[in-house]
Amino acid sequence: MEFPRIQLQESLTIQNLISFHYFEYAKGYVFDGEQHDFWEILYVDKGEVEVRADDHIHTLQQGHMIFHKPEEFHTVSVKHEHKPPNLIVISFECASEAMSDFENKIVPLGDRERNMLSLIIQEGFQAFLPPFDQPSVHHLERNPGAPFASEQLIKTYLEALLITLIRNQKSAASTIDPATRIKQSSLQKEKAEQRIVQQIIAYLKENLSQSFTQDQLCQTFHLGKSRLKELFQSQMQTGVLEAFKSLKIEQAKTYIREGRYNFTEIAAMLGYASIHYFSRDFKKTVGMSPSDYAKSVKARV
Repeated sequence: MEFPRIQLQESLTIQNLISFHYFEYAKGYVFDGEQHDFWEILYVDKGEVEVRADDHIHTLQQGHMIFHKPEEFHTVSVKHEHKPPNLIVISFECASEAMSDFENKIVPLGDRERNMLSLIIQEGFQAFLPPFDQPSVHHLERNPGAPFASEQLIKTYLEALLITLIRNQKSAASTIDPATRIKQSSLQKEKAEQRIVQQIIAYLKENLSQSFTQDQLCQTFHLGKSRLKELFQSQMQTGVLEAFKSLKIEQAKTYIREGRYNFTEIAAMLGYASIHYFSRDFKKTVGMSPSDYAKSVKARV
């Protein structure tokens, strides 16, 4: 008996990865610009930034991604009125005709797309060696200790992200028969869990100056300890208190880049009993002391 084969079609294929960057910029940073023969995406993970694409100037807010098509001249600048941004910049070669859908496009990313981008970043940090924050460094050096198939996952996740964004555009332009929609209770449950975690994260962000115990958070959100732990391990791959500490340190990095407060003031604003505990947590999370981080920011500017 013969088994017929069908070769799977590829509507969008990424041939090569050019660069992989994660920037944390301070006010006053200016990138004079560049032009190249491959695609580049810039995503605002936090804050806001001004981007020039040929003759057009855009102010991008958190959650937005801009596509720079081949041979498009583009620049980046952080104005005084901007909140210091965290930017994800990835450039790649893709000759697929479908990429024409992204020309001159700025798109907001939803939860699903942000999760895909997060997976790309996680794999990138493991697949390659730093630095990831030097605009002039485009040479990617492979990490000898990278997990199995990490580069293939980057390619797969990035292609999946682009395909999803194209589908989003096409579905927004057409009416889909509700009868054709597939109801999946597991997906609904996943979205419900995401909403709960997002609510908790939003609450923690609003109360960075406070200190919470797990019992207090369980009482506030009417969750059992095991359920709270399960939710954060599933959605964030960490515990709720560890996530809270990470939010504090991320805010500390923003304060340092703004340059308006000293380290003692920042520690107090984030609920630390002393600058010693603040410096300890900062170095453990970031890999350098607050003063060393401040020096690296000034050096980039």
